[in-house]
Amino acid sequence: MEHLLQSRPRLWATKAANGAELQGWEMPKRVPLPSALQGRAFLFRDARQMPLGAGRLRGMDLERPFRGVRVANGAGTTEIDVLLERCATYAPLLVPGRFFSHLTATRLWGAPLPRDFDPGESLHVSTVAPGIAPRMVGIVGHQSSHSLSELGSRHGFATSGPESTWLSLGDLLPLDELVVIGDYLVLDPVVLNPIDVRPFTTIERLAASLASFHGRGARSLARALPLIRSGAESRPETLLRLLIVRGGLPEPEANIAVTDTQGRELGRGDLVYSRWRTVVEYDGDGHRTNTRQYERDIHRLESFRDARWHVVQVRSRGLFVTPQQTIARITAALRQGGWPG
Repeated sequence: MEHLLQSRPRLWATKAANGAELQGWEMPKRVPLPSALQGRAFLFRDARQMPLGAGRLRGMDLERPFRGVRVANGAGTTEIDVLLERCATYAPLLVPGRFFSHLTATRLWGAPLPRDFDPGESLHVSTVAPGIAPRMVGIVGHQSSHSLSELGSRHGFATSGPESTWLSLGDLLPLDELVVIGDYLVLDPVVLNPIDVRPFTTIERLAASLASFHGRGARSLARALPLIRSGAESRPETLLRLLIVRGGLPEPEANIAVTDTQGRELGRGDLVYSRWRTVVEYDGDGHRTNTRQYERDIHRLESFRDARWHVVQVRSRGLFVTPQQTIARITAALRQGGWPG
């Protein structure tokens, strides 16, 4: 009964200096969670065995993200923090053979999607067949034909592997976004992160997985596969490359060295036409929020121009609102560089 008594407010009374009696209700102190339950999601039934009263588990400091699950109110601020907190709330229900998949796995792999993660977004969870796909509010359940050996792990959570994650997006994303995800997964970055080894897969492995795939979206994936390249370092770079090629221009190389007339490296360009000394750069807002990076970019592009390279800078509007103007600008730069088209 102790936990019930602790949950009830108590009436207090005292006398003021003038002799008048004052009284009010004293709200009880919240029973602290046992250390084993702090900082993580836990099952209601496990907490009741500790024991914790049902009243305490209905406390305002605890969220109920899924049926039978409790977790202390989160404090994540960045997109990845919010995503990981959301996934952690489902972790107690992530039994063997069950894993995050589809759009949720895509986010856990860090791949760029058109929209940022919304805390209210449903999580995609798959179960290895013949297991039954989970069904509950906030979860999009799937049954998977993949084996346990094909699963991956991201941030401590079981996920679909990079190849099966890409395959799962065939009927969820448009063609260009499938290419974006493919570019991201096969990227071998110049600056390596020893904690997160890249590339996550290769074009050859994506092709091999697609060859035996007969699920939904297979046709879209087959159209996207030949468009995937290994050099793009951002979603806008991939989309800009696709725009250029569809505009009838030669395909540029992604993130290769730009040199001066003596062969000295000046830096890397986003999309480069070495033969016609033309560089196409996507100028994202992120550069302007990081003063040091923005200044380095300005110096890099000035050095390109000093070495007689034609530089075309493209911003978001030129990519998404006025694409034809962008194609015209790149065409003019290429012709100045000697392109015969």
